[in-house]
Amino acid sequence: MKNSFFVHPTSVVDKKVKIGNNSKIWHWCHISQGSSLGKNCILGQNVFIGENVRIGNNVKIQNNVSVYTGVTIKDDVFVGPSVVFTNVKFPRSKLNQKKNFLKTKICKGSTIGANSTIVCGIEIGEGSFVGAGSVVTKNVKKNMIFYGNPASQKSIIRKK
Repeated sequence: MKNSFFVHPTSVVDKKVKIGNNSKIWHWCHISQGSSLGKNCILGQNVFIGENVRIGNNVKIQNNVSVYTGVTIKDDVFVGPSVVFTNVKFPRSKLNQKKNFLKTKICKGSTIGANSTIVCGIEIGEGSFVGAGSVVTKNVKKNMIFYGNPASQKSIIRKK
């Protein structure tokens, strides 16, 4: 059975990439080798996915987001426009730091608001919400609302 997904002609999908059924990859995206994108995902325009990145099902990544090597995004996550993920704590242009990439995990059902920065080596817990423009430097527990610079816990999401 052949997968059915959409890739806009301006986008680049490297070899050894897995894309799930019903996913849509819009204008000027690049998905690097070894990465996987689950089913029913949407990548807005100008999204970059680094090597060996894992993205779950039903994930929506808005325009102008780069998801670098070391980042894992679980199912049902929303990533707002212009979110920045990092993968090295202390980058230097003259040093090859691929061995220093830190793992970042975005858990199921989380939301990351527009223009937020997610510093590498942390976990954003299941169902959590990161407000727009936040700089997240530490772990976010399950069902928490975090925002600010640096982001801190403001509230808990109460289920109805």
